[in-house]
Amino acid sequence: MDRSLVSVRSALVLLLAALAGVAAGLLSVLAGNGMVGGVLTGLGAAGGAVTVFNQVIAPDTVHREPAVRRAGAKGGGVHG
Repeated sequence: MDRSLVSVRSALVLLLAALAGVAAGLLSVLAGNGMVGGVLTGLGAAGGAVTVFNQVIAPDTVHREPAVRRAGAKGGGVHG
């Protein structure tokens, strides 16, 4: 079994979202909103953070091949 369950990018996005949710929930509890208000705030912040971090963190492009080759490579150039 050499394949991982999730990619490194996915793990990083979820980790950062969880940290943002915990921080927002903790700040909400410290502000006096109570435990339930802190949990709801943290869940909402984590959900929003997933979408933000998913767009901010660039996808892994190491294993992809280029879509278009250069014009001069292997007969793809213009002769004239």
